[in-house]
Amino acid sequence: QEQLVESGGGLVQAGGSLRLSCAASGFSLDYYAISWLRQDPGKEREGVSCISSADDTPNYADSVKGRFTISRDNPMNTVYLEMNSLKPVDTAVYYCAADFILDATRWVPGGKYEYDYWGQGTQVTVSS
Repeated sequence: QEQLVESGGGLVQAGGSLRLSCAASGFSLDYYAISWLRQDPGKEREGVSCISSADDTPNYADSVKGRFTISRDNPMNTVYLEMNSLKPVDTAVYYCAADFILDATRWVPGGKYEYDYWGQGTQVTVSS
């Protein structure tokens, strides 16, 4: 069965760090651009970061640039989101999504993309 599974969320104090993982099974992430998105209840879902399939070029929303780092480990079939200097506004459910045709260099946080696969989400809560 083809699926994405996120993990690594939790409760952390402001200024702390978390590393989210997005593990694929049933298909290879090598050929997919992978995005991380987040959604807080009552708010629209927003793109956080995206990494290309071709050369691992990362792209970030301005709100997380300099604090978050996206990376992939192809042998492990996993993409990571390292989150540092977390703020209460980062509180949300974080999702990873895979897109076979997305050009990550043209990805924008507010873009509406037809992702092929979605994970179930992992909760990140940052306390002040």
